[in-house]
Amino acid sequence: MHSTDATKLADRYLAQWNEPDPAARAALITELWAPDAVHVLVHPPQQIRDAAANLAIPAPPLVVRGHDALRRRVDRAYQMFVESGEHVFVLAEVSVLLPAVYTLRWSMRSTARGTVDGGGADVLAVDEAGRIRTDHQYIG
Repeated sequence: MHSTDATKLADRYLAQWNEPDPAARAALITELWAPDAVHVLVHPPQQIRDAAANLAIPAPPLVVRGHDALRRRVDRAYQMFVESGEHVFVLAEVSVLLPAVYTLRWSMRSTARGTVDGGGADVLAVDEAGRIRTDHQYIG
């Protein structure tokens, strides 16, 4: 995949998080992700890290597998951050690390102020059909 193809993948990847129509979001997930794909939230939210620390356990990454779990994950993120109209996810940068491994940096922008209110990076590995096989997401 060339850098223009990687940018198209990154644009579609971010579109799934911003898509208001649940059916269109589900279609994007089916199109973008391999059926057995894995999405890993590498650093879970602070509340989970605190609960793990209270048990003297390192905070585990949070993992979802397959289209159904991915739909629930993306739907919930949409509800939490985009649905109100307060934020939108935008692409900041795409890098090709290896022929089938990409890094994309993104921002969560305030639609009212235009400020960056959050962001992160994802490391995507794709299969031979160009569908996401693994996604390691780093927020912060």
